[in-house]
Amino acid sequence: MVTVVVPTLAVGDALEKCLNSLELQTLDLFDVVVVDNSGVGRARVTGSRTRVIVNQRNEGFAGAVNQGIRDSRAVYVATLNDDAIADRRWLETLIACAESHPQAGMFACEVRLMGTLLLDSAGMLIAADGSSKQRGHERPAADFTQAPEALFPSGSAALYRRSMLDNIGLFDESFFLYCEDTDLGLRARWAGWDCRYVPGAVVEHFYSHSAGRATPLKAYYIERNRLYTVLKTFPTRLLWRVPFASAWRYFWHLIAMAAGQGKGAEFRQSGYSATLLPLLVLRAYAATLGRLPYLLAERRRIKSSRRIDANEFTHLVEKHTISVRQVAWL
Repeated sequence: MVTVVVPTLAVGDALEKCLNSLELQTLDLFDVVVVDNSGVGRARVTGSRTRVIVNQRNEGFAGAVNQGIRDSRAVYVATLNDDAIADRRWLETLIACAESHPQAGMFACEVRLMGTLLLDSAGMLIAADGSSKQRGHERPAADFTQAPEALFPSGSAALYRRSMLDNIGLFDESFFLYCEDTDLGLRARWAGWDCRYVPGAVVEHFYSHSAGRATPLKAYYIERNRLYTVLKTFPTRLLWRVPFASAWRYFWHLIAMAAGQGKGAEFRQSGYSATLLPLLVLRAYAATLGRLPYLLAERRRIKSSRRIDANEFTHLVEKHTISVRQVAWL
């Protein structure tokens, strides 16, 4: 019924704990595909349900998950980070919700910060500049038990209906790392698919364990892929405000950094110079410019197959919005 795809780069103790949690699931009709991006084939089969795909190089999150999806014939596909531990009823709870909501193609999990009752995410939110952030991050999970709709799920732990993926396509591999769940989620929304938040489908997650909490790699890909996302999926009525919202977010990043808060401060605390950040931003814009023909072609493709209009899409985005000031301070 469901294939769980677990991409891994580190192939360490965290992966072993993740796979052990899957062996304890109460749902029986599932299998697991581990996609080893380490380049050295270190991942080993754990349990009779699991098979391993070994890559000779790091294919990124999107590429790895797509390999797992193509290797499966299940009705549903779940994604799970290798640094996450699933509650034993995780899949059972997700599938029960999916079977009772056929109009929904995406299901967001109750992703908690490891060892706490606080959320990592209860689905995702999006800002006016295209930045996406976890809904409910660091808030009590109990606050979201009556919040059944989300904009789209975090790819760290999510369930997708295969018929939706057949309809809209898989993760965009040009994103490589970060924001590919945002792109997929917004494409699904354009195609008329709903997203449900499933409280009780609990996963505990070590936040940003694999790529670090604040690194040049992360800063570059998040900025570049934010631009990819808006050019592909934002309607014209929302595109005009993106440059202004971006500038406003950069301003709040400076304020937050001066106060020792937010990702900018975290970047400096990790030992990197703040002067590196504008260079990474410029590099992201240059890379986006180089990919402009592809992004505009994708924009036309999405528009040609959409099932809702720009008014409905704008309403969805505004219903699940987060301010750029909040983005900068989180």
